[in-house]
Amino acid sequence: MRLWLRMLSCTSLIERQVRSKLRREFDTTLPRFDLMAHLDRSPEGLRMGDLSRRMMVTSGNVTGITDQLEAEGLVMRVFSPEDRRSLIVRMTPNGRRAFRRMAKAYERWIVGMFDRLPPPDRNQLLRLLGTLKDDLHDTVAD
Repeated sequence: MRLWLRMLSCTSLIERQVRSKLRREFDTTLPRFDLMAHLDRSPEGLRMGDLSRRMMVTSGNVTGITDQLEAEGLVMRVFSPEDRRSLIVRMTPNGRRAFRRMAKAYERWIVGMFDRLPPPDRNQLLRLLGTLKDDLHDTVAD
């Protein structure tokens, strides 16, 4: 139980730092960053429902975030060529440039948070967490 609580505590501290830095340096939120990250990995765009599933939030949340980003010219909605009732969200060129700046800073922040851990310790932690993840996947599959 102590191990789980320690992992949760570390995750919460890192997330709090990232939220603060995104707000301060880019005037954005973690959910907006997350939505743009999903779109960056899918340049052809994603349906609203797919974004909702990937982000593990309600479709209403995705709609609200998309509305904000669209108003700022960072994303656009287009009708699906296969189904005109379905909307696809894509990043605009301005959105892609803005996201790339945020993503570089995000990576720098995360790397910096682990800098005080000596490389052998980081490697061991990565290996151990990988083993745990694999074991958890196996357990869930059973």
